[in-house]
Amino acid sequence: MFEFSVGSFLSIVFVLGVVLVSAAMLIWVERRFLGFFSERLGPNRVGPFGVLQSIADVGKLITKEDWTPPFADKITFIVAPIIIPVVMLLSFAVIPFAPGVGVMDLNIGLLWIFAMAGLGAYSAMLGGIASNNKFALLGGLRAAGQMISYEVFMGISILGVVMLGDSFNMREIVEAQRGGWFVFPQFAGFIVFVIAGLAETKRWPFDLAEGESEIISGYNTEYSGMKFGLFFVGEYIGMYLLSALIPVLFFGGWLAPFGWEIGPPIVSGLIWMTIKMTFWIVFFILVRAALVRPRYDQLMNYGWLVMLPLSLLNLLITGAVVLLQAS
Repeated sequence: MFEFSVGSFLSIVFVLGVVLVSAAMLIWVERRFLGFFSERLGPNRVGPFGVLQSIADVGKLITKEDWTPPFADKITFIVAPIIIPVVMLLSFAVIPFAPGVGVMDLNIGLLWIFAMAGLGAYSAMLGGIASNNKFALLGGLRAAGQMISYEVFMGISILGVVMLGDSFNMREIVEAQRGGWFVFPQFAGFIVFVIAGLAETKRWPFDLAEGESEIISGYNTEYSGMKFGLFFVGEYIGMYLLSALIPVLFFGGWLAPFGWEIGPPIVSGLIWMTIKMTFWIVFFILVRAALVRPRYDQLMNYGWLVMLPLSLLNLLITGAVVLLQAS
């Protein structure tokens, strides 16, 4: 029970604790990096280097009035922000962080993640519809169209990984990369996956569902207090999840590059997984600092006219290569 093995109490507590604490700290990390890239300080008043800023923000959200508009569909309005953090946390159940470290080991782990991602679309959609506000409705419809569309390209992009790993099991996919990372034979799929992942998590520059300059704050316009906080935390957990999926699917997960093991397998796995996830977290923050937001029609056209053909072409070529190797 008190040892690292998949499904053990210690492993479950470790994963959930790391995810929740890291998601909270990501808020501070992002603000500090954005301040650095913009040549300003960022949070630096609450605690050393502003590290307690996230705790201060939580206190502010808790003490704010948790208001439900009288014109809203109250039950749906309350349930909507709960969905996104819950499904994001459930997605982490199948992420392998190191040998023996994980909540559960499913043969359909990859399908589980996409099922949870599909449910996540309901959070923004229902929040926008239940608000009974035209700007929130526009944001909800944008979120639904964007997330459902880019799920298609995201799903097709990882089918090449599934064929090379011959499994939907996340641990088996990692183990299949001992001979080489999948990012090299699946570079096109990797590019599609990263871009689609940004759109799926509604991260800048694809945060058109919020579009402050156009539709106030989109689907969360009428939200305040902890309801707004749940949307906020759910987005950061989604960013953390994407930063874990990319190494697992394309960069060997916990496997050490060039055999550079650091101590016991569990310790080495956790260190290398942390390094790879940190790189992608910083990358997503840099994207937010560097790129501008496209128009919504440009986002959808780019998806269906560029991302879909590219992901299908990658799938076709991968399938042909796998068949040739098997014959």
